[in-house]
Amino acid sequence: MKVISKLSWLFVGGLFIFSGLIKINDPVGTAIKLEEYFEVFATDFSSVFLIFKPYALYLSILLSALEIILGVALLLRWRLRQILASLLVLMVFFTFLTFYSAYFNKVTDCGCFGDAIKLTPWQSFSKDMVLLLLIFILLATRRYLPETRTAKVASVLVAITAVISFGIGIYAYNHEPFVDFRAYKVGNNIPTLMKPSAPLRYKYIMAKNGEEKEFTDYPTDSTWKFKKMVPLNPQDGPKITDFNVWNDTGDFTQEVFTGNKLIILVQDASKADQKVFTQINPLIAAAEKSSKNIKPVVITASSSQDYDVFRHETNLSAPYYFGDATVLKTMMRSNPGIMLLKNGQVVGKWHYNDTPDIQTIEQQL
Repeated sequence: MKVISKLSWLFVGGLFIFSGLIKINDPVGTAIKLEEYFEVFATDFSSVFLIFKPYALYLSILLSALEIILGVALLLRWRLRQILASLLVLMVFFTFLTFYSAYFNKVTDCGCFGDAIKLTPWQSFSKDMVLLLLIFILLATRRYLPETRTAKVASVLVAITAVISFGIGIYAYNHEPFVDFRAYKVGNNIPTLMKPSAPLRYKYIMAKNGEEKEFTDYPTDSTWKFKKMVPLNPQDGPKITDFNVWNDTGDFTQEVFTGNKLIILVQDASKADQKVFTQINPLIAAAEKSSKNIKPVVITASSSQDYDVFRHETNLSAPYYFGDATVLKTMMRSNPGIMLLKNGQVVGKWHYNDTPDIQTIEQQL
């Protein structure tokens, strides 16, 4: 039992630290997931949950940092009883969320490990049940885990962990994530990721006389009635399925993938920081004069009326297209943000706080 207790201690502490670091690396992405939960609960339970939506970013950093702090404190065996009780409360909360998502098919990705590791709702619930079991084991076998004898040193280490954790979250919010796990990260070719990596294969679920049967080839017997088609190799499907840009005259997705494009992403014109265009506008002007044949374009999820007002207020003069709001949030966590494409390949991404100069842009091409 002592060995099981020690292994549980290491696994739970390590997993909490890993999970917290993944989330705090991308606090905006975690906040988006929290907003999704708040909207679901507001619809299913009470609109009071919408009160928390404006504070999703703060809760994102707080909860992510808390996971790291609790994981470190557990491994240090600092105030073990209180830490285990806190972990139990946190896991009961997370287990409820993942069970509700899985059973009612509400949130298809819990965001437990951000964009680094995608889990289905039932996988997330299973993971939480295992963690919950391990925490109960730790509570029952606490005698095998004596508290640290250097409590003062452990207290200092936990405090340092807290400062570093919150610092990482605040820095990541004001810049791009330290590690980008998204499909639009630097080095990825967007048009390539919009195609399957291998031919997709399917199985067909058919029904006849109340009986269901699976076929790898579509049956020629017309007495079987089609119910659904399930991919056999979904991992080979396109990694990007929803990228599309357009304006009133048509679709311009392929145009964006041609040549060197300096893309200014304006997710929401009403919330975009207008002051930063004193730096972005000179960059656009310099790009238009560059010998590298760089074409600046704007992609926004705002309405044409809202964007028209915005571009006049910011003196933003560049051709603009429209895109899906969720896609733009996935591409860039800042509003506005800057992305550099070379024939559809992402060669640079910058938060508006890190707006580059034209020399930096040209060096990437």
